[in-house]
Amino acid sequence: MTTDLTEITVIGDDDTGLIAQVTSLLFERGINIEDLDQAVREGLFRMTMSVDTTDMVCTESTLRRDLHDLGDDLGVDVQVRFPTERETQRIAVLVTKESHCLEALFEAWANDELGAEIGVVIGNHDDLEPLAEQYGVPFHDVGDDGGQPDEDELLDLLAEYDADLVVLARYMRILSPNVVFRYEDRIINIHPSLLPAFPGAKAYRQAKEEGVRIAGVTAHYVTTDLDQGPIITQRAFDVPDDATVDELRRRGQPLEAEALLEAVKLHLNDAVAAHRGRTSLRDGADSGDYQLGLSQAAADANPDRPLDGIGQAVAEGESAEESADD
Repeated sequence: MTTDLTEITVIGDDDTGLIAQVTSLLFERGINIEDLDQAVREGLFRMTMSVDTTDMVCTESTLRRDLHDLGDDLGVDVQVRFPTERETQRIAVLVTKESHCLEALFEAWANDELGAEIGVVIGNHDDLEPLAEQYGVPFHDVGDDGGQPDEDELLDLLAEYDADLVVLARYMRILSPNVVFRYEDRIINIHPSLLPAFPGAKAYRQAKEEGVRIAGVTAHYVTTDLDQGPIITQRAFDVPDDATVDELRRRGQPLEAEALLEAVKLHLNDAVAAHRGRTSLRDGADSGDYQLGLSQAAADANPDRPLDGIGQAVAEGESAEESADD
């Protein structure tokens, strides 16, 4: 979704006529729908729209009130985000116990590299509360004694801190559709493998057991399908013959932090777009400003020949020259 369009999200129990009633309200107010996407998962309906409110025949506050009233009538939750409300972007970071990704985000924020504010850190354990306090950022623990999060409390906090982007900085819990649907295309996760290889838990152990020579990490948008969201950035590293799982983790963690930070910057700069399960750089974004995959040095080290047909074409050309000489 581009920053000059208003974003509308509808979440609730699936029922007939939801799309028609919402779109009819928009049409009556002179609002043009630029993009619409809807899905149902586990009986929960989600619709996201990008709409042009430039020529609408009502005020922003009236539109928000009318949509909320319609949502109450239909038994669904309707959220509206106007472009002016997204000028100062706020990040909510979700964590468990590992600190390296959160630390990288804090350092970039402290150095004014993000162009956004880290508004809150939310954990399902309290281990990283001291790190958040060090940077003066509120910390909330929404987990029980076993680390199971209270997602209602999580959603309340995301709303309270007006989160524009949710970053899973090694948050070791699966978000339900109730959360994912509300922040569609606004949740970024870091996973310790070169997805789609080795999704799910214990990815470094999976890589070790499968005997891969190259392992890596992936930053991606979160969808309701585990570790299958659109890939934003990836990093890779060699796996020595005698490497333990702990060694893979030590090699991977700095790359996790780097890839996640790069993905966050791409999103905040509106430089990346997700469409039909893939991401691409938006028009105007300079690919030289970002490292989406391999470093340039690694890419340059890869051979560029032979390729199918080239050797044959050369041989045929030489044969033709010899015939002409005869």
